[in-house]
Amino acid sequence: MQSRHAAVVYNPVKVSLDRVRRAVQVQERRHGWDETRWYETSPEDSGLRAAQAALAEDPAVVIVAGGDGTVRTVAEVVYPTGTPVALVPAGTGNLLARNLGLTLSDVEGSVAAAFSGATRAVNIAVAEVEDETGERRTHAFLVMAGIGLDAEMAEHTSAVAKQRLGWLAYVTPIARSVIANRLIHLHYRVDGGHSRSVRAHTVIVGNCGTLTGNMLLIPAAKVDDGLLDVVMLRPKGRFGWARIGTRLTIQGVAHRSRLGRRWLQSAPELQALAYAQGRQFDVRFETPHGIELDGDSFGVVARARITVRPAAVRVCIAA
Repeated sequence: MQSRHAAVVYNPVKVSLDRVRRAVQVQERRHGWDETRWYETSPEDSGLRAAQAALAEDPAVVIVAGGDGTVRTVAEVVYPTGTPVALVPAGTGNLLARNLGLTLSDVEGSVAAAFSGATRAVNIAVAEVEDETGERRTHAFLVMAGIGLDAEMAEHTSAVAKQRLGWLAYVTPIARSVIANRLIHLHYRVDGGHSRSVRAHTVIVGNCGTLTGNMLLIPAAKVDDGLLDVVMLRPKGRFGWARIGTRLTIQGVAHRSRLGRRWLQSAPELQALAYAQGRQFDVRFETPHGIELDGDSFGVVARARITVRPAAVRVCIAA
C-alpha cells in the first residue's frame, strides 16, 4: 500500500498551532498515514512559497490553517492538480468556511475531515487584471472580488487591527467610504453580451453570498453552481446605505428558513443593489481603482476579466 501524508500550510499569526498539531497526530495514527509535513506562511507572499513547497512533496491532502487570504493562495496553487484542500478556519471573516456551513471553532472536526476522504467540489474564479500601464496579472479567488468600498477595506485595514478587533476593525474604512460616497464609472459585459455603462459605489463579483454577521449580500450565489454573481452597490446618500444594510440583514435572516427563502424570491428589488449572473465578467474603469480578492488588496486595476472554473477545488467535508 502506497504511503500517504498530509501537508499543513498555516498562518503563524492566526493559528493556535498546538491544538492543530494534536488533532493531526490523532488522525495520523487512526488512519495509518505517514508523518504530516508543516509549512509556515510568510507575510511577503501570503503563503505562496509555502503552498508550492507543500505541493512539491505530493501530499494526499493540503490542510489550510488560516483565513480566507491563506486559503485563496493555497487554492490558487493547488487547484490545477486536483489535490483536496481542508479548511481549519482561523481568520477574521472565514467566509468560505461560513458559506460551506463548516463549524468555525471545531478544529478537531476540521482536521478529521481532512483524513476522511470525503470532498465537495466548489467553484474557483480567476481574475485577469490589467493596470494603467498595461501590465497584466492573473490570480484566483474563492469568495469575492471587490472594487470600491470592499477594496478600500482590504487596503486600509491592518492585519494587526483585524487580529485584535475582528470585524470591528472595518468600521473606520466603512465610515470613511460612506461619508465620501465616491462613485466608480465603469463599463461591463456579462458572458460577452452588450456593453453597459453604470456608476456604482462598489462592485463585487462573488462565488459566495454570505458576509460576516450572517449578512446575505448575494442571495443567488452558490459555491458549486458554476456561475459568478455580480452585485453593484448604488446607494443615494447615507439613507441609501441604511436601506442596503437593512436589506442585507433581513436577507441573512430569511435565508435560514424555507418560508424566508420563498419570500426572498418574491421580494421587491432594491434599486441600490443591481445584480447580474454569468460565467464571465468583463469590466473597464474610466479611472483605475483598487481591487481586493478574498480580503487581500491587489493594487489598482484599469480593467479585469473574471471567469469561473466550475467544480475545480475539492474541499474536504465530514464523512
